[in-house]
Amino acid sequence: MDATSFATAYALSTSIGLRPFLTLALASLAMHFGYLHPSPAFAYLGSDRATWLLAALAAIEFVSDKVPVVDHGFHLVHFATKPIAAALLVGSMVPGDGSVDGGTYALMALGALNALGVHSGVAAVRAASTTMTLGTANPFVSLLEDVAAIAGTVLALALPWVAAVFAALLTVGAALVVRHLYLAVRRRRANGLAT
Repeated sequence: MDATSFATAYALSTSIGLRPFLTLALASLAMHFGYLHPSPAFAYLGSDRATWLLAALAAIEFVSDKVPVVDHGFHLVHFATKPIAAALLVGSMVPGDGSVDGGTYALMALGALNALGVHSGVAAVRAASTTMTLGTANPFVSLLEDVAAIAGTVLALALPWVAAVFAALLTVGAALVVRHLYLAVRRRRANGLAT
């Protein structure tokens, strides 16, 4: 995998950590129209059926993530779908003759872990939003996630290196949010035990 493909794959796996079906739908559309060239083993991602299916799933994802309570159910499902989606998309970025080897699997695993890490940060922000606003701010948080996922995906296709920097900042931000919330919970528990 050349450096530019690696930057694209990293940026796309980060966007998947925000919105898996929206990112996959946009990538599928880019493959369909020849802007993104998947490896032969993953060429089906750019097929008519895959594009329409992913667009429908993206629409369901968009609407359901704006509905309090339903959004939390979807986030639970995303603990499985985001790593799988990232692995597929990263695998499609590895050039080759159509065979998938150990190196490809390793890169797919890294993409899956990246998406899961970003998802953990997103879930922590969503939990904090629910706690502080009783869920009323969740649709707005969701809309920000949609915008970030679209921007990240478009940047990954047009300016992979800029997208990789954007993705790195988002990943670091997600890690800091998770750390901050973890420490806040620990302090709260310690204070509760002390009294």
